[in-house]
Amino acid sequence: MLSSTLILIFLSLCIGTGAWLIFLWAVKKGEFDDMEGPKYRMLDDDPVSPAAEEEDDHADDN
Repeated sequence: MLSSTLILIFLSLCIGTGAWLIFLWAVKKGEFDDMEGPKYRMLDDDPVSPAAEEEDDHADDN
């Protein structure tokens, strides 16, 4: 009984440490830099495709 409890405690500490390391890696990678942008980005108009931008650039030249 005691040995299984110790094994479970050790496994939970390993899993917790692994989750913490993955979180730290994600923070250093920059995954959480812009927390406000995505909720406002969905309100913007649909993004313009590169082909449509080229057509607009040529229309401005005339």
